[in-house]
Amino acid sequence: MAQQTPSTSPTGAPRGRERDEFDARSAWATSGTMFAGVLLLIEGVLGVIKGISGIARDDVYSQVGDYTFKFDVTAWGWIHLILGLVLVVVGAGLLKGALWARAVGVVLAAISIVLNFMWLPYTPIWAVISIAISCFIIWALCTDGGRSRASGA
Repeated sequence: MAQQTPSTSPTGAPRGRERDEFDARSAWATSGTMFAGVLLLIEGVLGVIKGISGIARDDVYSQVGDYTFKFDVTAWGWIHLILGLVLVVVGAGLLKGALWARAVGVVLAAISIVLNFMWLPYTPIWAVISIAISCFIIWALCTDGGRSRASGA
C-alpha cells in the first residue's frame, strides 16, 4: 500500500490549496480538449469544402511558385476531402468523450500539419493558419491526460 503524505487524501487526490491548483489545471485542460474537439470539427468541415472545390474545378487553386511537391489539384481535393471527413468523425468522438478520439486526434493533427505544409504553394496563408490550429489541437489533447474523464467532469 502506498504511503500517504499529509497533502493527499486516501484516494491520492491533493488537498487544500494544491487541490485548487489541480482543479484549475484540470479545468483548463478539459476546456482545451473541448476546444480541440470543436477545432477538429471546423478543420474537418473546411477540409471537406477545400476538397470539394478542388475536385469540382481543377483551376480553383493556382500554384504560387515553383515547389518541390507537385500534385494535381484534383488529387489534393480528394486528399483534403477524405482527411476532412475523418477529422469531423474524430472531432465528434472527442466531444462525446471517446478515449480513442484523443490518440487518433493527435495522429490526424500531425498528418494535417504535414499535408498543409505540402499545400503551402496553393494557399499559403490558410495553410499556415491550419498548421497553427493543428499544433494547438496536439497540445490540448496531450496536456489533459485523461484527468477530466477520470474525475467525471
